[in-house]
Amino acid sequence: MKINFTEKYSLNPAMLMRRCGYGQIRTREISYAKRLGGTEYPRFHAYIDVTADGFTINLHVDQKQPSYGSQTAHSGEYEGELVSGEGNRIRQAINEMKV
Repeated sequence: MKINFTEKYSLNPAMLMRRCGYGQIRTREISYAKRLGGTEYPRFHAYIDVTADGFTINLHVDQKQPSYGSQTAHSGEYEGELVSGEGNRIRQAINEMKV
């Protein structure tokens, strides 16, 4: 699910994600995660793309840890009730931080 933001906000996108309960993950690129329970997976996982007129959050649910070998195996869900509900929660929280 992609969520677009074009308004001016009191914080930068990374800080906005932290305010929404997400922790930063540093691998090849920076992303953000929020656990759904007491274990590492499943979790909400988001990437931020800064655009000319704002930023976009690309949100999905990781059901399990990716397994890499000769091919990439990823069990991400980009649609559905769970992702939609979290996307709406993020949108509302961030919109409350408009300048």
